[in-house]
Amino acid sequence: MGSYDLLKMQQKLKTELDSERFQHTMGVMYTSACLAMAHGYDLGDAQCAGLLHDCAKCIPNQKKLKLCEKNKIPITDFEREHPFLIHAKLGAFLAKEKYGVKNPEILSAIESHTTGKPEMTRLEMIIYIADYIEPMRYKASCLPEIRRLAFVSLEECMYEILRQTMDYLGDDPTKVDMTSLKAYNYYRSLHYAAKE
Repeated sequence: MGSYDLLKMQQKLKTELDSERFQHTMGVMYTSACLAMAHGYDLGDAQCAGLLHDCAKCIPNQKKLKLCEKNKIPITDFEREHPFLIHAKLGAFLAKEKYGVKNPEILSAIESHTTGKPEMTRLEMIIYIADYIEPMRYKASCLPEIRRLAFVSLEECMYEILRQTMDYLGDDPTKVDMTSLKAYNYYRSLHYAAKE
């Protein structure tokens, strides 16, 4: 369990994000705390990861790429072509270097919150899901059902979110990150195994 000065982090973060992104971030932090309560996870770690998940989001894309190159953060060709994805990896780096977070699970949750991945930890799932369902989100279809599911089963909720994401992106491989596809296939197999 880490003890983080969340208020100090919030004040610093408020200068780094635009007001809409900051409000979203606060929503993710509170939603992460709620999910942590429901699924028996450490509240401090969940709030810290939720608070910092988008800490690199408002950095311009070209600067994101330059910061990754400078700090030897590996970027895939897909990420280079879709630089909005880079904020997750860069965010994990900044959480460590700028905000002093040393817990590898928190850093991993920040890094995987955009694409997901197979075999996610509880915290990784909590942050991924909280980012999708926090109160300011409203565009995704079936949000009320997904929000309910989040408090019942993290794995089943991951499947539903990833399934909807894949349906939305369609069969065009140029739109889908391979990590997301692997995550979808993993949680789909869990979903069908649970039904048998």
